[in-house]
Amino acid sequence: MKKWTAGLVSVWLVVVLAACSSGKADSGTAGGGGSEDNVVIAYNNPPEWANWEKIHENFQKATGIRVPPDNKNSGQSLTALISEKDNPIADVVYYGIVFGPQAVEKDVVEGYKPQHFDEIPDDLKDPDGKWMTLHYGAIAFIVNTDVLGNTPVPKSWEDLLKPEYKGKVGFLDPTSAAVGYSVVAAANLAMGGTLDDWDKGFDYLKRLEANGAIHPKQTATAKVMKGEIPILIDADFNGYKMKYNDNAPIEVVIPSEGSLKIPYAISLVKNAPHKENAKKYLDYLFSDEGQSLFAGGFVKPIRNVDIPQETKEKFLPDSDYERAMSVDFVKMNDVQNDVIERWKSEVVSGN
Repeated sequence: MKKWTAGLVSVWLVVVLAACSSGKADSGTAGGGGSEDNVVIAYNNPPEWANWEKIHENFQKATGIRVPPDNKNSGQSLTALISEKDNPIADVVYYGIVFGPQAVEKDVVEGYKPQHFDEIPDDLKDPDGKWMTLHYGAIAFIVNTDVLGNTPVPKSWEDLLKPEYKGKVGFLDPTSAAVGYSVVAAANLAMGGTLDDWDKGFDYLKRLEANGAIHPKQTATAKVMKGEIPILIDADFNGYKMKYNDNAPIEVVIPSEGSLKIPYAISLVKNAPHKENAKKYLDYLFSDEGQSLFAGGFVKPIRNVDIPQETKEKFLPDSDYERAMSVDFVKMNDVQNDVIERWKSEVVSGN
C-alpha cells in the first residue's frame, strides 16, 4: 500500500458528518456524575456511531473512568483543539485519518504508542504515535434488493453500466459532498487510473452518467430505503446500519475491480489534563475487547482480532476488503479542485 500522509481534510469531513451532528462537548464535570479527575474528555464520540456508547460503558466498568459523549465532527474537533491549545480541555481526539497529520502540523497532539501499536500497518499511523488508525470502512454499493426485484445485484463497476440499471444508480454530488469525490476517486482507481491520470476514470464516469446516474447533494440513505435510489455508492457502514439496525432489504457490495478505504484515527492531545487516564483509554480502544466492540458498530477493526461470529457474519468477507485500496491522500487533496472542474465540464455539463 502507498503511504498515507497529511491533507485531504475535505474528503473525510462529510463522511464523518454523516455519523456526527454538531454539538458541544461535555466538559467532564457537567452531567453524568463522576469526579472531575476520573474522566477522559474525548472529542468526537457520538454514542450511536461506531458503538462508542457500549465501548464507554465497558471501559468505565473496567476502570472506573468516565468518557462523556461528544458530538463534534472531525473538523470541529480540530478547530477546538487549535483554539484551546494554550489551555487544553480534551485528552483524546478522534477523526478521519487526514486530520491526524493536520493536528501534528498544528502541534496540538503528542506521541503515545498504546498496546498493540506495532500491529497497526505502518502506512496507517504516525511513526511516533501522534495519530493512529483505529478502524476503517470502504466505498461500496448499497443496494435495495426489494426495489431491484428480479434484477441481479451488481457486483462490479462495469455492471452499473448495464441497461437494467439505467436511472437506478446514485452517489453524492462530488462538487458539494466529500464522499462523492471519494467515489469518483474509487472509480478511477478501479478502472486502472492513478492520481496522476484520471482519463480512465472519467471515461467510465461519462458512461455511468449516460446510464442515468443520480447525484443528491446531501446524505441519501433515506432515498435508498424509499427506493428512490436503488443503488447508492457510499460508505459500507451506512449500508450495514440500514440492513441490521433498520431491517432494510439491503445488500452491501465492494466492487470486484476495487474500491477505496475510509480510515478513522485517534490521538492523544498535547498536554492533556487527564493524560494518564487518556493513555489507559487508548490502550483499551486497541485491546482485543475494544477492537471487537468497534466491529459491533459496523466498522472494521484495524487489528486482526477475534470478534463474535454473529458480528463477523454481518460483514462482507475479509477477502472483499482486500480490494479496498490505499492512496496518497496529500496527492488526492492536491488534485481535487482540478478533478472537480473536470467533472463539471466533462461529466455533467449541460445537465
